[in-house]
Amino acid sequence: MEESWKDPVVARREAIAGLTTFLTMSYIVVANPLILGQAGLEVSAVVTATVLAAALGSILMGLVGRLPYALAPGMGLNAFFTYDLVLRHKVTPEQALGLVTWSGILFVILSATPLRREVARAIPQHLRGAVGAGIGLFLAFIGLKSAGLIVDHPATLVSLGTLDRRHVIFLVGLIVAAGLYRQRKPYAFLVAIVGATALAFVLGRPEHLKPHEWASMPAQLSSPPDLSLLLRADLSGAVSSALLAPLVTLFFTDLFDSLSTFLGVSEAAGLVDEQGEPLGLDRALAVDALATLGSGLVGTSPATTYIESTAGIEAGGRTGLTAVVAGLAFLPLMFFSPLVGIVPAFATAPVLVLVGALMTRGFSGERPFEEQLPAFATLALIPLTFSITTGILWGLILHPICFLMARREREVRPMGWVLLVVSVTLLIAEKGVS
Repeated sequence: MEESWKDPVVARREAIAGLTTFLTMSYIVVANPLILGQAGLEVSAVVTATVLAAALGSILMGLVGRLPYALAPGMGLNAFFTYDLVLRHKVTPEQALGLVTWSGILFVILSATPLRREVARAIPQHLRGAVGAGIGLFLAFIGLKSAGLIVDHPATLVSLGTLDRRHVIFLVGLIVAAGLYRQRKPYAFLVAIVGATALAFVLGRPEHLKPHEWASMPAQLSSPPDLSLLLRADLSGAVSSALLAPLVTLFFTDLFDSLSTFLGVSEAAGLVDEQGEPLGLDRALAVDALATLGSGLVGTSPATTYIESTAGIEAGGRTGLTAVVAGLAFLPLMFFSPLVGIVPAFATAPVLVLVGALMTRGFSGERPFEEQLPAFATLALIPLTFSITTGILWGLILHPICFLMARREREVRPMGWVLLVVSVTLLIAEKGVS
């Protein structure tokens, strides 16, 4: 990266690539606070925490990992934080931040040992793809619900909501986001959120919605960074047998997310060795682990490497300078947290649905039954139980069992059998046996 600073042509190319990456993922500064705000965290404080996690993680990836990959709190991981940890398991937001921190500590320790590769290799590709697709459906469901397209129904559990202005805004936002994304515009998601918010002001609030459910102007447009979530993680409160399953799930989800992203981004950048393994994978995973640890300490859900980094790579980014520039570009946004208050939750729905759809791309193609059943169980149970934990644990249980029934047990790594026992134990500890 030192050569990038010295050569003005290379430095300019890397800077443009870094800004391109920043634009493609800047929507997280709006989306993440709105999702974590539903967990009871102050939106202004989450804006600051999101910016700090993105800036520090990306800069660390550039300086230590020496790779053009930017980080920020992950979509899917923030949904797990709010809907699984806080709303489902009834833990406090501070305890949830404690779980994020412990997950980061576990990730850091594992990254320093060969055990990390064994755990990663024990999870077959079809199961990793199912986890990503299941989380994608989970995000899409949340988006459709926040847009009012899906509502509760006593007989059928869910039903189509009554048509109102939110549906028009959602459809316009989805068309804008999809159209710009298809044209490879780095600002596609951000423009969709801003456009949906502007349209909400134009159309006005329906009578059946409360003022806080619609777009509204804040008293001021900028304010000092809100650092109230800094070091608020409840580490002792997160140490509980009842929270062991969510902790393990958080760790595995972060690991899957990181590995799949590194594989995809590395191939796009050509940063792979002769065996197709990503270059600098150990350094990158170590930085990702530190970013997760740091996320809990600054007050947000885990930061992870973003697949949107490919936009910067396509713009010419090849060194850590790209990630450093992307990280620095986030910092000014922490002074504009009141602007996030303008955005209603349903304005992010088009982005949630589109991101969810994109996450299902890794789950396709025909597979043998012994691969299809565990993958489908994972894919289906995540959105249907509203629990990423449940889907992953059942996938880890069914994978070795189905391979044993198909007489392919030799293909299951020893760690796969260990994960089977761990998953059964965690499910019993969480739900009990009646």
